[in-house]
Amino acid sequence: MGTLDTKSNLVLILDFGSQYTHLITRRIRALNVFTLCINGTSSLKTITDLNPKVIILSGGPHSVHVQNAPCFPPGFIEYVEANEIHVLGICYGLQLIVQKLGGEVRVGEIQEYGRMEIVVEKACGLFDSIKVGKKQNVWMSHGDEAVKLPDGFEVVARSKQGSVAAVENRGRRLYGLQYHPEVTHSEDGMETLRYFLVDLCGVVPGWSMEDVLDEELKVIQKMVGPEDHVICALSGGVDSAVAATLVHKAIGDRLHCVFVDNGLLRWKERERVMETLENELRLPVKCCDASERFLSKLKGVTEPEQKRKIIGSEFIAIFDEFAHDLEVKLGKKPAFLVQGTLYPDVIESCPPPGSGRTHSHTIKSHHNVGGLPKDMKLKLIEPLKLLFKDEVRKLGRIMSVPESFLKRHPFPGPGLAVRVPGDVTLENRLDILRMADEIFIQAIKDAGIYDSIWQAFAVFLPVLTVGVQGDQRTHRYAIGLRAVTSQDGMTADWYYFDQKFLVDVSTKICNEVASVNRVLLDITSKPPSTIEWE
Repeated sequence: MGTLDTKSNLVLILDFGSQYTHLITRRIRALNVFTLCINGTSSLKTITDLNPKVIILSGGPHSVHVQNAPCFPPGFIEYVEANEIHVLGICYGLQLIVQKLGGEVRVGEIQEYGRMEIVVEKACGLFDSIKVGKKQNVWMSHGDEAVKLPDGFEVVARSKQGSVAAVENRGRRLYGLQYHPEVTHSEDGMETLRYFLVDLCGVVPGWSMEDVLDEELKVIQKMVGPEDHVICALSGGVDSAVAATLVHKAIGDRLHCVFVDNGLLRWKERERVMETLENELRLPVKCCDASERFLSKLKGVTEPEQKRKIIGSEFIAIFDEFAHDLEVKLGKKPAFLVQGTLYPDVIESCPPPGSGRTHSHTIKSHHNVGGLPKDMKLKLIEPLKLLFKDEVRKLGRIMSVPESFLKRHPFPGPGLAVRVPGDVTLENRLDILRMADEIFIQAIKDAGIYDSIWQAFAVFLPVLTVGVQGDQRTHRYAIGLRAVTSQDGMTADWYYFDQKFLVDVSTKICNEVASVNRVLLDITSKPPSTIEWE
């Protein structure tokens, strides 16, 4: 992704496990500069192949003193200096630079967490446009601190407590910030990043969704031969709709779409989605009813990761069969499968450096990332895998994808399987959830707040609770309600409903869903929770 001009301005982030790393990516893209994030312990060849103009070393939960603490690869410093690449270390990244170049990092006598005040000591480099003595509030999160700098480095800012807050060696193009400029609590953080990238490093802003569209069309046309056919799984959501439109724009009617009813859809989802796909997206799509097939495979399965893997494998098996049927019809078997994988899917499905795994600790496997079998016959086309959800919506608008698609709340690939903890096939749990979820979502739409919420849904809680309904004691299930606000799905806060709204929804669910006598509201942010329950 990215034109040659964009690639020459690539800002590469080496991720060492900070919870804020994805924010660095987003802040830089907001400056119209293309950036990629890869594992901090990636090989030097991986880094050199990307040919970055600037490299940022992220923060992380580790201490540089710990044995086998994650680090950039051997030869990294020599590579960046030989190629005149600017490097910015943030928090742990700063400490890595200091330690690896002969400085000293110790456990801080006074550890700094949260909002702190720093003072600029030298108006040069990172703070060239700021007067000496200027104070600003920033977000700190560190227990270690640099107490001795490598030769040639100088302190350009300190915290109010006297700890090093910013360092640089301008001659070697090496810089460091002990705080997190990417966090909104760092009041001048965005300007610091902009000044560093544009004024100091000479990065030229110019990356846009139009660039993404042009480049992805070229990539798809180069990947897919002139006689090749492609299949795409449509869910009726934003990601698959935009991905399908993009591929259709690239190869035309050699794209064949299929909508799979896996038995884990919401209330009347199949009918609604098929009508919308055919009437609004105007793509030829076949509906495959595989509900019995999926539910039989899930019977007795309670472990969340296993459920995701089973669903992912079954989807691929169905796509293989769909491809075989097309081969009979066309005389040529499709060779590619389109999926609407997004950047957060990739990030969450990969392990933090230092965990002993191949990349960051896996939060969960996405069925279109971690649930795919190794022997899959179809080759993947994932045109959105480097984009965040809001960027996908922008891309969709450029291609005139209907707003009804672009404004839909995200719906997980495994469907209601991740909203019914435990065995989804027991009793009528899925039907109970469908009814409660429909009441909740319709109430949100009726209240005119659907577009203000990133994602909303009901969760079936496999817990029987005591209630009193119709002057009788009842022993029925509980339903959880979840609604969050977010920009990209990587972090989220719960939506603050009006109290009357919650009273009305709770009453309606308990009155109309026979097996429910209790409704709970999930008020947990992400982190510490994920948005979905499984």
